[in-house]
Amino acid sequence: MGSKIHPTAIIEDGATLGNEVEIGPYSYIGGKVTLGDGCRIHHHATVEGLTFMGPECEVYPYASIGTKTHDLKFKGGTPGLRIGARNVFREYSSIHGATNDGDFTVLGDDNVVLAYSHIAHDCVVGNHLIMSAQAALAGHVVLGDHVNIAWGSAMHQFCRVGSYAMLGGMGKLLHDVPPFMIADGYPAVIRGYNKVGLERNGFTPEQIERVRSIYKTLYRSGLNRSQALEALAARPDADSAEVKAVREFAQASQRGLCAGPERAEAKGD
Repeated sequence: MGSKIHPTAIIEDGATLGNEVEIGPYSYIGGKVTLGDGCRIHHHATVEGLTFMGPECEVYPYASIGTKTHDLKFKGGTPGLRIGARNVFREYSSIHGATNDGDFTVLGDDNVVLAYSHIAHDCVVGNHLIMSAQAALAGHVVLGDHVNIAWGSAMHQFCRVGSYAMLGGMGKLLHDVPPFMIADGYPAVIRGYNKVGLERNGFTPEQIERVRSIYKTLYRSGLNRSQALEALAARPDADSAEVKAVREFAQASQRGLCAGPERAEAKGD
């Protein structure tokens, strides 16, 4: 079929375009950009900076991809943005490059970032993210795979969210969310485990029951965090993928894990 490039599009010298790309009216492609095969850039969209975009990505009108970090510590150089395959960036979404020369903000494959959402400098996003409209990741946030971020939520710098976890609408996340859990509130606390998300992603009843028991140990047993992690390590199924994922995530946490529902109950939420 060949590429389709509208005559009003601006493509700077040095840009690398894959096969069968579509670039719409009044869009802008910077000179350090690489677009993979089959990418579609809609009208009035911008892709700039040292941005590597994988195949079959789609950038909707007025989205801004690869622009300079907001971080005031930026000292120049060519930090950039690496994006995998089949990502969708809806209207007015924005993804920034990293802050330090040679570093990259990174997104994996098959992510969907809805309108007006923002992913800041130096974030690392896995695969299959669903990020609803007007949500925001501050700098250095790390997301696992199959994360769901609901409308209007925000994450503090350096927060981490484990795979198959969810942040509820208008949530304010200040701490790390372990894999498989649901955080919600302002500030967010753990409200339960992501049963629906696990079912949708093919987890077996046995695996879902294991996640439920992990949630109860971490957040409903009355144990403190260290005691709960020791209890998980002592379980007969401690080597299961689910238990190992939660334990490894907790051991790597820098900001600490989100509090449990008892905090919200004590406040009367």
